[in-house]
Order: sequence, then C-alpha cells, then structure tokens
Amino acid sequence: MTNESIILAGLAGVLFSAAPIVFAVIGETISERAGVINLSMNGTILLSAMGGFAVSLGTGSLMLGFVAGAAIGALVALVVAFASITLKQSQVAVGFVLTLLCRDLSYFLGNPIMGATGPRLPQLVVPGLAQVPILGPLFFQQDIMTYLSFAIVILAWIFIFKTNAGLELRGIGEKPAASYVRGSKVEGLRYLYVAVGGALAGIAGPMYSLSVKAGWKGTISGLDGIGWIALAITIFGGWNPIRAALGAWLFAFLQWLGLVLQPSLPGIPSQVLQVAPFPLMILTLLLVNVGNAEWVERSLARLPEKARKRAAKLLRSMRATPPAALGTPFEKD
Repeated sequence: MTNESIILAGLAGVLFSAAPIVFAVIGETISERAGVINLSMNGTILLSAMGGFAVSLGTGSLMLGFVAGAAIGALVALVVAFASITLKQSQVAVGFVLTLLCRDLSYFLGNPIMGATGPRLPQLVVPGLAQVPILGPLFFQQDIMTYLSFAIVILAWIFIFKTNAGLELRGIGEKPAASYVRGSKVEGLRYLYVAVGGALAGIAGPMYSLSVKAGWKGTISGLDGIGWIALAITIFGGWNPIRAALGAWLFAFLQWLGLVLQPSLPGIPSQVLQVAPFPLMILTLLLVNVGNAEWVERSLARLPEKARKRAAKLLRSMRATPPAALGTPFEKD
C-alpha cells in the first residue's frame, strides 16, 4: 500500500469509529435543546452495547440488536424524564445515579456472553462512488450505520433550524413558559425529545458491539468513558448538530493520531498516547467557553486594535451558549 492509501484508510477509520459518538452526541443535543440533561449517557451506551449484542447473538438478527439498543436508550432516558419533568428532581443527580447503575448492570448481566462471537455489521460498498479518488475510500466504503451517521447530522440540523417543529423544540428549551402560552405542550414534548435523544444514544451502544468493537468484553470493552466524551462534545458543539459532529470526528482523529505517532515516539509510553485525546478534548472544551470569562475581555483590551478584533471574532465563533432553560423544571403556574 502507498502512503496515500494508508492515510485514506486511516481517515476512513476515523469516520467509522466516530459514527457511534455522532449518534450519541446528536441524541444528547436534541435532549438538551428540549431543556433536559441526560447525564446517564455513559451507562446507556454500555448497557445498550451489551443488550444489543445479547439480542443479536440470541436471534441472529443485527436489526433486532439495534432495535434493542434504541429501546434501552429510550427507557433509560424516560426514567430521567419522569424524575426531572414529573417529579421535579435534579436532572444531574438522577442521571449520574443512572449512569452508574446502567454501567454495573451491563457488566453483571453481560457476564454469560462475555467473549462470545456474534454477528457483525458488514461493509456496504457503494457501486461506482467507491471508486472515486479520495472521496470513494473515505465515504463510500463504510457500513450502513456510518452512512446513517452522516445523514443524521444533516437531518438533525434541518429539523432543529429549518422546521416549525424544530423552532418549537428550541422554544421549550429556551423559554418554556412563552412556548406554553403559545400552545406548546411543554412537558409532553420534553418527554418525546428526551426519549428520541435516548434512543439515538442507545443505538451508539450496538454500533460498538456489533461493528466498531465487535463483541462484548465487559470491563475491557473500552467503552467506559465514551458517554462522558459525548456529553462534552455536545457542549463543544454549541448544541448544533454539524458542529457537534465535527467534535466527534476530531476526537476520533486524535485517537487515530495517537496510534500513528506511537512508533515515531518510542520514548513516550503507549498509555499516554491512548489517553491523550481525553484531556485534549477537555482543553478544547475550555477554549470554547473561555471567551465568556471577564479576564479574557480584559486581556483582549490590551491588544492592538487589529489583533483584538481578530481574537474577539475567533472567540465569538467558538463560543457556545446553552439553552436558557436547560436543567430547569418547568412550572405551569
């Protein structure tokens, strides 16, 4: 293989490995746009990965495995919704407890199938387009779920920003009282969108166990922590599907880069390069929100006018503002 083909194969792998994160991030973006933080994301991905693999292993059906993952994600999300919307409990507290519960359940219930060989999602080459130079190997030699990850980014963006239903979704997350006055069923819609967001996050689980990291290997599956990264990327993405997808691809690219650089940096322990994407994403997240700090404004004021304008423009483009009612229970009275 030439260097060019190796690089293209690596970048295609980045899109492939980022696909589950894209689903999880889009799901969380929809949920938070509705005003509800689903902090159970990490546990949801683990439990749905185990559950989806178990169902697929038992039935021989990949489709039923993904359906099971979506159902698990939706059910966990509905627990968060019930506790926060109906019972008015802390979304953060309930979500955190659920993520721990789901994680431990996945390890306990998944013991009997650990290490089993099950079905795996096949590659689906698009005839004609797969032979297009550069674009073909990158985008048209993937599996069906990776193709869907591209589509869901575009569809979610169109839905949120270009449709009346999307406008209503943003309304119940920004100003639920005003939306209620205009006739929106705020609580019912929040239930709906939290369930949809949870289902999308649930699909991310079997995308790992039936494709990216085929099989279920319990604590060594390497999935623990992915949900927290998805939550961070949601913030990085500014609750915008396209920007969030870019964050998911960036994280996967950093993971791939760590593998590529490992032979060239023998003096650095391999574990350092493997975990490097996690602190790098945290640093990126800090840079996204640093523009809101007062000390940044004071620092910018000391710069020459031309440099200050450029820096201010860059910070404004990166700045992310959460939905105004995010995490706040809606009271009709």
